[in-house]
Amino acid sequence: MNQRTCLSVILAAGEGTRMKSALPKVLHQIAGLPMVAHVVKAAEAAGAGDLALVIGHGAEEMRKAAQKFAPEAEAFVQEKRLGTAHAVLAARAAISKGYDDILVMFGDTPLIDPDALTAARLKLAQGAAVVVIGFRTANPTGYGRLIEKGGKLVAIREEKDCSDEEKKITFCNGGLMAIAGSQAMKLLDAVGNRNAKGEYYLTDIVELASNQGLDVVATEASFENALGINNRAELAQAEGIWQARRRHEAMLSGVTLIAPETVYFSHDTEIGADTIVEPNVWFGPGVKIAGGARIHAFSHIEGAIVAAHCDVGPFARLRPGADLKQKAKVGNFCEVKQAVIEEGAKVNHLTYIGDARVGAGANIGAGTITCNYDGYLKHFTDIGEGAFVGSNSSLVAPVTIGKGGYIASGSVITESVPDDALAFGRARQKTIPGKGKELRERFASAAVAKKR
Repeated sequence: MNQRTCLSVILAAGEGTRMKSALPKVLHQIAGLPMVAHVVKAAEAAGAGDLALVIGHGAEEMRKAAQKFAPEAEAFVQEKRLGTAHAVLAARAAISKGYDDILVMFGDTPLIDPDALTAARLKLAQGAAVVVIGFRTANPTGYGRLIEKGGKLVAIREEKDCSDEEKKITFCNGGLMAIAGSQAMKLLDAVGNRNAKGEYYLTDIVELASNQGLDVVATEASFENALGINNRAELAQAEGIWQARRRHEAMLSGVTLIAPETVYFSHDTEIGADTIVEPNVWFGPGVKIAGGARIHAFSHIEGAIVAAHCDVGPFARLRPGADLKQKAKVGNFCEVKQAVIEEGAKVNHLTYIGDARVGAGANIGAGTITCNYDGYLKHFTDIGEGAFVGSNSSLVAPVTIGKGGYIASGSVITESVPDDALAFGRARQKTIPGKGKELRERFASAAVAKKR
């Protein structure tokens, strides 16, 4: 198998009008990744060395997106939509290169398991000319039936063309197919369009191959593998299935999810064993959580790195560039962006730290903010090891708080503070005896007068 060359032809030219969206259907996301990118990842995991992406609607947008998730893919444009076989033949130049295996996949089936593709390729290696991936369902209504005789697949019959006996078949067409490269062009070119719609159907190659005495077989996968997305309700369904799979994987790998159904992962979330995730946590793209961390409830984490034994939340937000070192703490209602929180440092509550470094063991008091933006440029705040920043302080960047520095509560710091220095940046308090009573009486009289 490993020696066999493989091309994956991914059909992604559909307009997806039922999505009611200006965005091409296959670019709608599951777990933060376009659904067609999930298909690409599955193909690559199944050993597809090369990719042919057949695009149509939103071609330029598709080309641009593909540069991110499939930079090596060759794009082919299907100018007219004349059926699935016609779409595959848009990639004629790639198919003709002489691959051992051709996988035909759909860009709107994001839940395909690489194992299902590998099983189909194995059948090709064993001599099959065409392999159809099917699924079984107790309610086959609406699906094309896989007609088998003597262990061979002889036809794919659309329900409207099925006999009463064939309608009882519960083995249905999943749409995904593997074709021997040596037979692919001959079979595809033989597909005709003598049907009600005048289109060229990929499924016709099953009967064509069978009539030529070639081996045609079906392999079985779960229904989820063939789940196509046509509208936003189905998109949400697929998201739910993907998340359930990922949560299950996480828990089996040693992660505690206290309320699994409330935790949402992204396609690339990495999370280490012995981490505990409380309810209602959202992991956006680019998150890496080391083992032994605790992520408290209602936290939102994206593009962040969290080291071992860190403590995050509840109600914390880690934005892209947040980098928490071992045993760091970011507490409730804190936001960290493009900042390093060094080992053992604490940012406990009601605080914003952006474009900054918080040194090891430093303590940041409640209500502290790094004033990092002047309306035009971002500036850096460096807080030294063991520093103490009192509550309700504003650190106006660029500024440095030295190692062991101490910032008095309520300060606005605009100048750097040396190591071990104490800095005040606030007005001197003045207390006037009796003035409070006088003000209350004056304000009360004014309020009464206003009502008259």
